[in-house]
Amino acid sequence: MSLPTRDNPYNFDAFLKWRKEFDYYADDPFIQKVLTRYAGKDAEQADRAARKLSQKASYRWRDIADAISYPEQRPYMMHYDGHNHRIDRIVRPGDTLAMEKEIFSEGIFSSRTSPWEKLIKMYLVYQNSEACVACPMTCTEGLVDILDKFADTPETKAILQHCREGIDGEFAIGAQYLSEIQGGSDVPANVLEAVEEGGLWRLYGTKFFCSATHADYAVVTAKPVGSEKVALFVVPSWLPGDKEKEVRNGYTIDRIKWKMGTSELTTAEITFKGAVAYPVGPLDRGVANVVGIVLTRSRLTVGLSCAASMTRAAREAKNYSEFREAFGVIIGTLPMVAGQVRSLERQAKRATAAAFKVYSEFLKLEGGLKGGLVTDEPIEMRRKRFAVRELIMLQKIVASWDCTEVVRAAMSIFGGHGVMEDFSSLPRLYRDAAVNELWEGPRNVLLTQIHNDIQRASSWYKPSEFAADVLAGVDPARRAKLAAEMEELTSIPNLFGNDEKTIEICARWDDFCQRLFNAYQDGALAEVEA
Repeated sequence: MSLPTRDNPYNFDAFLKWRKEFDYYADDPFIQKVLTRYAGKDAEQADRAARKLSQKASYRWRDIADAISYPEQRPYMMHYDGHNHRIDRIVRPGDTLAMEKEIFSEGIFSSRTSPWEKLIKMYLVYQNSEACVACPMTCTEGLVDILDKFADTPETKAILQHCREGIDGEFAIGAQYLSEIQGGSDVPANVLEAVEEGGLWRLYGTKFFCSATHADYAVVTAKPVGSEKVALFVVPSWLPGDKEKEVRNGYTIDRIKWKMGTSELTTAEITFKGAVAYPVGPLDRGVANVVGIVLTRSRLTVGLSCAASMTRAAREAKNYSEFREAFGVIIGTLPMVAGQVRSLERQAKRATAAAFKVYSEFLKLEGGLKGGLVTDEPIEMRRKRFAVRELIMLQKIVASWDCTEVVRAAMSIFGGHGVMEDFSSLPRLYRDAAVNELWEGPRNVLLTQIHNDIQRASSWYKPSEFAADVLAGVDPARRAKLAAEMEELTSIPNLFGNDEKTIEICARWDDFCQRLFNAYQDGALAEVEA
C-alpha cells in the first residue's frame, strides 16, 4: 500500500550506478565469445587491445558523446572572418575536438593494427553512436583502403601516410562526397566536372550531401570533361600551408544541412571552384572502385555500428527492467516485458555475431570484392566473392532496419522516460539509426541491386544454390524453404514492370530478403553460442 508523502524518496540511483560503471567489453561475455570465435589467431591480441580501449569508450568518450548531443552544442558555420576573408570555418565544441583526436590517435587504420583489433575497437566506439566520429572513421577507412591500392604519386602517398600512420603524431581524417542534387545513389548520373589544367586536375560544380565536412581529405566522384565515365579523386581540404590561414582548396561550404539524426556531424552542400584533386585509380573505373572498395567498407560499418547500437539499447533496457518497480512488482518479472527484453537481447546478439561473421568472410577474399560480377577466377572463388558482395548489401539493409526497431522497443521499456533526451542516450541512438537506414544506399535501391545481381549471376550460380550456401549450418528445413523461395522470386525478369504483379513481387522480395539475412544472423549466433 502507498501512503501520501510530500517528500517522495524515489530515485534512479541504483540503475544510474550500474550504467555509469559498465565496461562495454570487460563486462560483456558475449562480445568476448564473438571475438574468440571469429578472430582466430588474432583473438588474444585483439582482446588485450579491446580491454584497453574500452576503458575510454565506456566512460570518458561515452560522457563526451552525451554532452555534445545537446542542441546548443551543434556545429555551425563561420563563413567569413572579421576582415571579410572567406574561411568557411566549422565551429565544433572543444570536447568533440578532444575526443576525435584521442580516437584517431589510436591508429585504428595503421598497418600495425590487425583487422580484428580494428574491428573490435570500432565496435566499442560505435556503442556511443555517431558523436561526430563514427562517420569520419568509416570514411577514413575507405580512403585508406582505396589509396592502399592506387596511391602512385607523391601526393597520394603522403595522404595515405597522413591517414594511416599519422605525421608528427597527427592523424588525418577522411570523408567521401558522392551525392549530387539529381540523385544521391545514382552515382553514374554525377555531373561534377574534372578538368586537367596545367598538369593538375581541378574540380568544378556542386555536391549536395557531404558528411564529415570537417575532414582533411575527401574521396570525390567527378566526370573528366567530355567523358560519360565517372572518375574518382581525392581532394585535400587545404593545400600545404593553407590550413593555418583557413584558406580552403578551391571550394566553398555553402551551408550545413539540418538533419534528424547524427546532429553532431556536419553534413553540407559544397561548391567546387577549381579545387585541386588527385586521381585515384583508372579514370574510367570510378564507379566500380567507389562501390567495390569505398562503399563496401561503409556498408560493412553500417552493419557493425547497428549491432553496436542494438547491443547498448538491449543492455540498458534489460537492466532498467530489472531495476524499475511498478504496480508492486519489478517490471522485468512481468511476462510481457520479459519477452520483449529477451527478443531485444537476441536481435542484438545475432546482429553482432553476423557482423563479425560477414567481416571474417570478407577478410578471406584476397584482393577484396574486386568490383563487378564477372572475373576469370575459378568458379568456386567467383561464387565466394559474389556471396560476400551480396551478404554485405543484405546486412546493410537488414541490420539498419532492425536497429531502429530494437532501439524503439528498448525505449518503450523505459516508459515515458524512454523519449527523454536527458534521461538516456536511446533517443539519440534512435535518430542516428534512422540515418543509417538511408546512408550508403536506401533499402529500395539495394533490394533492386541484389535482385539484379542474382539474376545476372544465375548462369553460373543458381539462386537456390546461393541461398543454400550462405545459410550453411541453418536448420535444413528453413534453409531449403528459403532457397526454393529465392529461385521463385528471381525468376521474374525484372522489378521494373509498372503493374500490380510486379509491385506484389517487390513486396515479397523485400520481405524475403529480410527473412533470408535474419536466418543468416541466426546461424552466426548459433556458431558463437556453440
